[in-house]
Amino acid sequence: MSSLPVYLDYQATTPIDPRVRDAMMPFLGEQFGNPHSSDHSFGWDAATAVRNARAKVAEFINADDDEIVFTSGATESCNLAIRGAAKRNRLGKRNRIVTVSTEHPAVFETVMDLGREGYEAVVLPVDPDGILDLAALDNVLNEQTLIVSVMTANNEIGVLQPLDEIASRCRAVGAFFHTDAAQAAGRIPIDVEDWDVDLLSLTAHKMYGPKGVGALFARDDVALKPMMGGGGQERGLRSGTLAPALIAGFGKACELASQERDEDHTRIVDLTNRLLMRLLDHCPDLLLFGHSEYRLPGSLNIGFPGSPAEQVIRNVGRRVAVSSGSACASATSEPSRVLLALGLRPEVAATGIRISLGRFTTEADIDIAVEAFARVGFLSVPELQRHAAH
Repeated sequence: MSSLPVYLDYQATTPIDPRVRDAMMPFLGEQFGNPHSSDHSFGWDAATAVRNARAKVAEFINADDDEIVFTSGATESCNLAIRGAAKRNRLGKRNRIVTVSTEHPAVFETVMDLGREGYEAVVLPVDPDGILDLAALDNVLNEQTLIVSVMTANNEIGVLQPLDEIASRCRAVGAFFHTDAAQAAGRIPIDVEDWDVDLLSLTAHKMYGPKGVGALFARDDVALKPMMGGGGQERGLRSGTLAPALIAGFGKACELASQERDEDHTRIVDLTNRLLMRLLDHCPDLLLFGHSEYRLPGSLNIGFPGSPAEQVIRNVGRRVAVSSGSACASATSEPSRVLLALGLRPEVAATGIRISLGRFTTEADIDIAVEAFARVGFLSVPELQRHAAH
């Protein structure tokens, strides 16, 4: 038996697909050129790799190549989208920036920070299932609204937001609409035209690509102010030397996601249902946080009543890797802000455990996970054995 625990924290990060790693390797070796060096073949080869990857990322979300801005990841993409729009329109009448109480810190903290700088920061509530209150959105949309940022799929509870309805409302008042699609990429189809978004953030490491690279989709007619000066790369929006190896890996990850998403989706949904049903069989009082239908495949956020998540995670840690929430907010021991936003009492929110499955999850992994919870007393061992016999 492997000494490593079963990995069920795909919403924190995903392992690099071996095919992605293969696509990266030439640019970590003999093809080491700077893609901005235009006077020799080393630079040309690197530039070609970047151009090809940009086309793959664009195709993945149904965008034009020149609408893709490479960044270091979704956090930078979100900051560039929201801060870039705010700073560019500083002197305009539009000064209202709107987000949701369950947003990822990359968006939530950015909006709060801009509020401290004098912008009007508005945080909208969600219902007990984690869905945005559209009536509350209607109340803050007018000619003063600059940008609305609502994530496609929540990073803790996996809930999917009604992007088409949000987009149409933003369009009606002339406000920009940004969505953080980091969690959704590779799990559900992404189409910036169908979704009618102005700005969209991605990161490679949530879709079996490398850490340290992401992208911002920005429509040509969306004016943003760069966050840093330099050589003017990436349409002048993101200066700095690009990393061909990371970008090539990102492009390959998008290509694979396009080819294999439906197959991955079916298998992951089946495994997720298997896990949830087996947990419920042995713990009927198990809590499921977030909407039961409008959620990402492979995403569960559960609670064992009366058992703090930290205790459960510590007890099963040798057998299975799960988490209590956002990996970007793991330094705090406070109950999840996302779960509190659902209206849960702090002691209930403190039970929330994020379990997320992915491309490399197997039936055997599910069996090990259920057994791990049983062995620490959260499920019935006799019932577990009876179930396995069938």
